[in-house]
Amino acid sequence: MKGIIGRKLGMTQIFAGDGKAVPVTAIEAGPCVVIQVKAVGKEGYNAVQLGFSEARRLKSPQRGHLKGLGQFKYLREFRVTDTEDVEVGQKIDAGLFQAGDLVDVTGLSKGKGFAGVVKRYHFAGGPKTHGQSDRHRAPGSIGATTSPGRVWKGQRMAGHMGNSRVTVRHLKIVDADSDRNLLLVRGAVPGARNGLLLIKKSGKGK
Repeated sequence: MKGIIGRKLGMTQIFAGDGKAVPVTAIEAGPCVVIQVKAVGKEGYNAVQLGFSEARRLKSPQRGHLKGLGQFKYLREFRVTDTEDVEVGQKIDAGLFQAGDLVDVTGLSKGKGFAGVVKRYHFAGGPKTHGQSDRHRAPGSIGATTSPGRVWKGQRMAGHMGNSRVTVRHLKIVDADSDRNLLLVRGAVPGARNGLLLIKKSGKGK
């Protein structure tokens, strides 16, 4: 296994050995239970499905899928290269990681609702003088006249901001406490407090 499901607890700071303050995000990583093991022969790919966080109620199809393994609110899948060492019912906790490991953290960013171009894309806005009364936070021209004679697809305009899947890569684990299923990751991770996170070991990269 190279990943686990977690929950963002919030941010704090700790002091390193040289006395410098290090900003960290506290993550509750697991414990997770292996719900299903998928293999190339049957499903066409190797993956492990994990369950996390106890649910109050389950629908009948969900109870049948969990097969008495517990009541889980979240089910997420992780691709693996080999499934020989993983079996249904196995527990996976924060002991999967150690201090110094690099991880990729995926979460749902905070939703900001409908936002204009100044907030969404950091546009400068229009002039504040010379008779401009309603152009202070407007986008300005959004297209040409003759050629191409239309608005380009993907043009930066006002719209829904946030509430999208975001991955922050190569974050360093400052401390890993397997007894409390707690990870301290240097820096910020996507999402609001108590938001669901996927923590995976980083692959090769810069």
